[in-house]
Amino acid sequence: MTKISASIEVSPKQAVESPDLEGLFPKGTRVYITDVGTDTAETLSAGAKRVNDMGYIAVPHFASRRLTTKEALETRIKMMTQEAGVTDVLVIGGGLEKEAGEFDATMKVLETGFFDKYGIKQMGVAGHPEGSPDFSDEVALEALTLKQDFNNRSDIELRIVTQFGFDADKFTNWANGLSAHGIDLPVHLGVAGPAKITTLIKFAAMCGVGNSLSFLKKRGSAIMTMAAGFDPDEIVNPIEQNALSGNSAIKQIHVFPFGGMKKSAEWLKERGSW
Repeated sequence: MTKISASIEVSPKQAVESPDLEGLFPKGTRVYITDVGTDTAETLSAGAKRVNDMGYIAVPHFASRRLTTKEALETRIKMMTQEAGVTDVLVIGGGLEKEAGEFDATMKVLETGFFDKYGIKQMGVAGHPEGSPDFSDEVALEALTLKQDFNNRSDIELRIVTQFGFDADKFTNWANGLSAHGIDLPVHLGVAGPAKITTLIKFAAMCGVGNSLSFLKKRGSAIMTMAAGFDPDEIVNPIEQNALSGNSAIKQIHVFPFGGMKKSAEWLKERGSW
């Protein structure tokens, strides 16, 4: 039976140092490298090079509001492409209340033209199926419309990569409702990998997905028990059914490995996504 494919993310430290990374994922898997503002461009580039050298596709994060100057942005992109062989990136807002430098929005980063200039071929941009505490749904839709326009006039192929959540119906309805607003970018829906419930609650609070957390708690025994932990298939199975129906915007899942990348990799292999 056909299964929905998956990408995963790792920390820069894991990308640079983890002895478990080699052979853990199938060749050609997109491996996103997070950027929470604590690692240097050199570390991120080194991690991306190692990930690419292992036969995966390194997808480093560019957190717009954490970036400082246009010069620093161009230097980072140049380093990623020319030294690490990066052709695919994720460009997100970054979540800071006050931007660190010249960029207060993703579009300002895209409009520099640097990603086109240095040969980036594919790009993920953020989607928020359950909204965000930082901006309204209207603002989020306007941002996606601008990114759709950028996709139409750039050689870069854009896709939407969403925050994780636990309400499969809400996620699929959001993804498939974008076309009504003229947005036809492929959607990669974020899901949490296997993890302890306490771990999920911690990350949900950190990532501002309170609505999802409430849904998770309401579903209770259907999705989890404190002893057994969280079963991602309760969310992924209906998403997968929709994605494989033939007329869905959903093309892939993106896994947040809160319970560890090895545990998520084992689950994805067992269910047949890898």
